[in-house]
Amino acid sequence: MPFDSIPGPGPEPLAQRLRTEVQSGAAVLPVDPEGHAARERIRSRALELGFDECRFTTADPPARGPFLERWLAEGRHGRMQWLARRVERRTDPRKVLPGASTLVMVAVSYGQPEGFEHGAQGSVGVVARYARALDYHDWMGERLRALAAFVEEIGPAGTRTLWYVDTGPILERELAERAGVGFVGKHTNLISRRWGNWLLLGEVLTTWALPPDQPEHNRCGRCTRCMEACPTGAIVAPFQLDARLCISYLTIELRGPIPVELRPAIGNRIFGCDDCLAVCPWNRFAREGRLMRQYGRPELGSMDLTSLLELDEPGFRRLFGQTPIARARYSGFRRNVCVALGNVGGPECRPALERAAQDADPLVAEHARWALARLRERGL
Repeated sequence: MPFDSIPGPGPEPLAQRLRTEVQSGAAVLPVDPEGHAARERIRSRALELGFDECRFTTADPPARGPFLERWLAEGRHGRMQWLARRVERRTDPRKVLPGASTLVMVAVSYGQPEGFEHGAQGSVGVVARYARALDYHDWMGERLRALAAFVEEIGPAGTRTLWYVDTGPILERELAERAGVGFVGKHTNLISRRWGNWLLLGEVLTTWALPPDQPEHNRCGRCTRCMEACPTGAIVAPFQLDARLCISYLTIELRGPIPVELRPAIGNRIFGCDDCLAVCPWNRFAREGRLMRQYGRPELGSMDLTSLLELDEPGFRRLFGQTPIARARYSGFRRNVCVALGNVGGPECRPALERAAQDADPLVAEHARWALARLRERGL
């Protein structure tokens, strides 16, 4: 789960700046005379490969770059120290690929078909929607590699490319906004008028100067549903996320104990959280993407918590090894399951928690003891 969300200057000043740059040419490098036709060839190839969106922007530094440094200085990235490394590259794509002129921004929708129910009841664990599939880094990466090769093939001699799928030092949400894929909402995620906010992003950087698409501007209006829906108050202000409070961070990126005061708010979420995304009114346009139909594993949406706690490590790898859930690691996943059982489990889960409380892994044992105490508080 990418955490390139940073505090920004607010939607309209940024959107106005982007529109002015594009209209004035200030953000546009000289382009190939046949660039418009080439751009459409690349866009067609991206759609052939299965991407749901493909749009273009310049490799100019993101406008929100300066705010990243403040976000890091405030410690809002928690223990994700990798975000603080090589900040200068995150704030300038041209330092990632020297000579870069254009970014080809692609998106895959992971919206669910009509009738899909968010969340689940009883002693079951809920997994974030994007993780209910084979790992997108793999199958999006294969297609980005093919798209990058196509750009080099049809581009001028010496054209170079570099691709990432939420793995490189790129502030991809702002760049996707600048390319017109969507706009960054108050929850700091990208929202598309065509796909809602269920989007996975990737990009190809290239030295080939191609004409940019028009940027999108913010369309949140007065809506604050995402902020009100966050169980832990992680969206501390419009367009500002404190990752240390975010359930996605707590259940995926955090390697140690989950803060005790935040555990009750996690509910039955065992990998990630969709609450701020699920309430966005733009989701009325959400559709299931083609690639997610191919690689989805809907059975991962809700699973019996007691059975998950009893999984051994080989069983964990067999069940989740090719999915994003593997990122939580065996220890962290069982920690999450213990917290969920403490919040929603019934008396039937007590024996499994008692065994886990004696586990050789101190992280699991401590969270199991907390869950048992939580059951007692709930009169179970």
